[in-house]
Order: sequence, then C-alpha cells, then structure tokens
Amino acid sequence: MHDAPGKRSARSWWYLLFVVQFVGVLWPPFFNSAEPRLLGLPFFYWYQLLWVIISAVITATVYLATER
Repeated sequence: MHDAPGKRSARSWWYLLFVVQFVGVLWPPFFNSAEPRLLGLPFFYWYQLLWVIISAVITATVYLATER
C-alpha cells in the first residue's frame, strides 16, 4: 500500500524544481531593470509574465512525474 522508501526519495527530487521557480520570481536582482525591452515592455514586466508560463510548465512536470 505504501511506496517503497527508494521510490519515495527519488520522487521527492522533482519537488526541487519548485525552488527554481521561487528563486527566479522572488529574487529581485534577477529582474530589477528596465532594459532590454520586448515589444515596448520593460524587462521587469515581461520577465514576470514569462515566469507565469514557466511556472505552469514546471508545475505540470512535477505533477505528472509524481502522480501515482
């Protein structure tokens, strides 16, 4: 009924992808600038919008990888 210990520890490594997501969005030195612009949007805004898509992909990947 329960997962084998080796399988559980291997599965938990997938959750580390969420750390990448949080660091990319919550550490201001990565995105604290107005240049380069993309379609007239300052870097700060399009960087944050890009992370919406990246976060959805990361979340889906972790979900599919850890699904029973």
